[in-house]
Amino acid sequence: MSLFAHASLEEVIHGRARLAILAFLSTVGKADFVTLRGEVRISDGNLSQHLKKLEDAGYIRLDKTMASGKPRTIANLTVEGRDAFYAYLDHLQSLLNAIPERGAEV
Repeated sequence: MSLFAHASLEEVIHGRARLAILAFLSTVGKADFVTLRGEVRISDGNLSQHLKKLEDAGYIRLDKTMASGKPRTIANLTVEGRDAFYAYLDHLQSLLNAIPERGAEV
């Protein structure tokens, strides 16, 4: 497959919000819903949908509990999620390395 084939980028990760979620979780390991919402800056509904896609892919695990009578959701980055995120970054870096310097003649 070509380095530049668009299908070679992991679609689940490539979405802007999901990329931001995985990037943040890669720095902290796990975070509650409120913290993620504040860091990624998307609505509750959008965050829920993106977390579900990441969970379905096995990239995160969602732990739901009750705290002081209120539901609390914790997103945990899985080993598979960390590996997939770094593989995505490696592929993206390969794409960037293949691009000529700005101003270079092609």
